[in-house]
Amino acid sequence: MCGFTGFYNFTFPFQSNNHAIREMIEIQKHRGPDDSGIIGINTLEKNFETISVESDADFRSEKNLLFGFNRLSILDLSPNGHQPMVSPDEQVVLMMNGEIYNAFDYKEDLIQKGHVFKSTTDTEIVLHLYLEYGMEGMISRLNGMFALAIYDFKLETLFLARDRFGIKPLYILQEENRIAFASEMKSFKKLPNFKFEPDYSNLDEFLLFRNLINTTLFKNITNCIPGTYLTVNNQKITPHVFYDIDQEGRNTVEDKEAFVTLENALQKSVASQMISDVKLGCQLSGGVDSSLVTYYAAKNLEKGNLETISITFKDPKFSEEKYIDFVAEKLSLQAHKYEMNAEYYFAVIEKAIWHFEHPLNHPNTIGIYLLSQEAKKHVTVLLSGEGADESLAGYSRFVRVKENKLFTKSFFGGLKRNINFAMDYLSFALNPDKKLIMETAFGSMATAKALLPRFELKKAIKDRNKTLSKLKGTVNLRQRKYELLTYLPDLLMRQDKMSMAHSIENRVPFLDNEMVATALTISDEVLIAKHNNKLESKKVLKDIASEKFGETFAYRDKMGFGIPLREFMATTTFQKKWYDTIEPNMIKRGLFQTTELSKWVKNINIATPEQLDAIWLMFGFEIWAKQYLD
Repeated sequence: MCGFTGFYNFTFPFQSNNHAIREMIEIQKHRGPDDSGIIGINTLEKNFETISVESDADFRSEKNLLFGFNRLSILDLSPNGHQPMVSPDEQVVLMMNGEIYNAFDYKEDLIQKGHVFKSTTDTEIVLHLYLEYGMEGMISRLNGMFALAIYDFKLETLFLARDRFGIKPLYILQEENRIAFASEMKSFKKLPNFKFEPDYSNLDEFLLFRNLINTTLFKNITNCIPGTYLTVNNQKITPHVFYDIDQEGRNTVEDKEAFVTLENALQKSVASQMISDVKLGCQLSGGVDSSLVTYYAAKNLEKGNLETISITFKDPKFSEEKYIDFVAEKLSLQAHKYEMNAEYYFAVIEKAIWHFEHPLNHPNTIGIYLLSQEAKKHVTVLLSGEGADESLAGYSRFVRVKENKLFTKSFFGGLKRNINFAMDYLSFALNPDKKLIMETAFGSMATAKALLPRFELKKAIKDRNKTLSKLKGTVNLRQRKYELLTYLPDLLMRQDKMSMAHSIENRVPFLDNEMVATALTISDEVLIAKHNNKLESKKVLKDIASEKFGETFAYRDKMGFGIPLREFMATTTFQKKWYDTIEPNMIKRGLFQTTELSKWVKNINIATPEQLDAIWLMFGFEIWAKQYLD
């Protein structure tokens, strides 16, 4: 796990700036504190030059394409794993952030074909896969999490690629005479003649869903679409799709076969993701997903050798500590638990937003920040359960969509909250696709309108509606694919940014290529089915958990990773910060209305969940705007 950045100047003179690239990697040093490297390329004269990160020496000649890399050493801790990595014939330069779990499956065959290796890294295997098979042949073989930057002198082409599900970030800045790329956008701050500018064209979507799909609130900056790569040649930037999730789920697995197939896939995935030359542990929440990952990880180590990291809360309504303890005792784990309180929460929120580079999408993001901070005392690599709920229909909204009931308590409650927008509300409640999309909304039309009077529902769901309309399959299969494309990406950015803030590599076994392919073959009727006369989501996985940990453990109500927001917002710390800083700055910025917002904060003890969410969103937005825009 690492971080990289770079930029490609298209116009002459190139004005290559060694100071800029040094500052660009320095600002994201937390992603890779073990080693750094810089290479400058002149694409016209077809040469490259390496300069030291530590010295102030400049390039001997002008360079218009610069690569900068920070390394967190996981496989082969020696200098042989240094990046940027150059091919033996010096015709290809590569940088990779991530891990390729099946890389070593190809090494012997490559050796037989005449390739010579100097390291035991997966990165070097990826480089030689590129040399042997080209971009399409290489990338189609990779099973892992990655962002890649490759320059090929023969093809005179820069390649920028991101893994199938968007586990690793790859931000792209496109300007008239330059393209820049980075694992974290903050690196762009150090570019010559650059300043972050806001792009508020997607505010409607942001207010309703708390995230944007593979784009940002900054002008000209996007996150490379998962499963795609870009080619940059003669100033022309062309996107290419190497993975389409809609190809999954064409075959269906039923009944008992689903249990065995899924368990085998998960067991294999966890085992493959335990490759590491540094200490590895598990992120244990006590829920079904992380507990199963921990179970299979423990089976791959000698008893008592697996360490787990968990976050707990004093309030038992938000803490799954008893389940964490149960799993730890059953598996003989070295379990480390850390309690989070409001004081810590608000003490680090600005740091967390700085690392996240966007208003925090979920309140529990701070929990992952704390977990990663404490994990660094014990391990360098963590396995987590992210991705199971999307691919295996784990959220309660999957059950609601399957039941497809209209006149429910939830329906009338939503209608009451949005009574001033009854026609808009009914338009999505009566349309199956719109209803499915709105299941992932956190805000309501009422709160969105209170904050932004020009808010339009149609505009907010436009891109999501377009995404869903292209997906094929049953209602449940389309919903799972939709969640993997729209809801999961920001959760993955949360995991990446909060863990890398503390130089921790976070791995996600549920998003192994074969694991996702297997999950999407399981039929709706098996995934969402009755247990004790109650319709259950993610039933196959719960059955596996039931076999390992017991029925009571597996079939309890899903808690998720909740945060006692109301309690935290009622503290003097939050109230003082809101009235002294947040609200005055919001008024001065003039982007959002604060009239209703102020009432909600004042009456925090009776604020609705949607109002609490709106307060949280505005709190984070203002901190982010001050850091990146002011």
